[in-house]
Amino acid sequence: MDPLIDSRLAALGWTQDRETAFAPHAEARLFPARVVGAARDAIRARTPQRDIKVLVQRGFRRGALAGADFPVVGDWLALEPIDHDRAALREVLPRTSRFARGDQFARRAAGGAQEQVIATNIDTVVIVAALTHELNLRRLERYLALAWASGAAPVVLLNKADLCADLPARILEVRSVSGDAPVLTSSAVQGAGLESLAAYLQPGRTVVLLGSSGVGKSTITNALLGDQRQLVRGVRDDDSRGRHTTTARELFELPGGGLLIDTPGMRSLELSDSDEGLDMAFADIETYAAECRFRDCAHEMEPGCAVRAAIVAGHLTQDRLEARRKLERELGIVAQASDVAARRANARSWGKISREASDAAARKRGER
Repeated sequence: MDPLIDSRLAALGWTQDRETAFAPHAEARLFPARVVGAARDAIRARTPQRDIKVLVQRGFRRGALAGADFPVVGDWLALEPIDHDRAALREVLPRTSRFARGDQFARRAAGGAQEQVIATNIDTVVIVAALTHELNLRRLERYLALAWASGAAPVVLLNKADLCADLPARILEVRSVSGDAPVLTSSAVQGAGLESLAAYLQPGRTVVLLGSSGVGKSTITNALLGDQRQLVRGVRDDDSRGRHTTTARELFELPGGGLLIDTPGMRSLELSDSDEGLDMAFADIETYAAECRFRDCAHEMEPGCAVRAAIVAGHLTQDRLEARRKLERELGIVAQASDVAARRANARSWGKISREASDAAARKRGER
């Protein structure tokens, strides 16, 4: 740890780079804090001394271009003190990584592409899946694409290993789509396997747990905390689907010094506007595609298609190729919506400039 950095801030993930970038804010008598809890408009941030309530005032709201600009769990903020327990938000500091998904409801309301930021400034995304009933590989591919796009490194954690009849076979299934992401197993209720997360939960490092309801994220959080901080409920007996237990995102400081963000289960998992994560999540297809005879090969009936050859040889499945195509189509729709939103925003901006110029000219003529 850099001796110039406050040790308590460093424990929250503060770095020398952040310290240097914050210098102008410090000169303006602002102070840094990290968001540890966010539910609707209730934002709680942590300083070296205490947790404080963050007030998002009208000036910040007017300047925010989109909902993604508002503070979420993991964000570092520049704050102006109000009193002992409250501070006003002046700026959300630059994010080193962010996990975000497409937000269809916001997109419909705004008439363009929108996304929901789940957590920021994370080092590792742990995608938790339960080894009960049918493991959804297609959903796991979505998580991996979003995780790679976030700027953080993904890890797959297969929980409830104690309930799996053929663990080696399930691990092979997952490794067929996980690419470079490590695949770990655990039984959180038995406290087994969670020691494998220790390599990622180092002091000052941040891990976010993501996954559907009922996969055991809250149980994992409690086990790592050594305390029953998160409510835990069982899954439904008829279909083993989980009930929502965690209702808000929260950042915890672990006894060993790591930082853990627990999140509610996500039913909707739309892609955002980055195709880089898609390439990483389907790196096996990308590798074969690089050997195709034609650079624009659609992997249909073209001669010399290495992807089709890999499918015939059993090295790749048709389902995986179709999954890639489906997500590509989804990204195309998102990109089109982003372009529409950008044009509308640009038109509004020029309209505002034009109106202001007309008003200024009218005032000038009146003065004459």
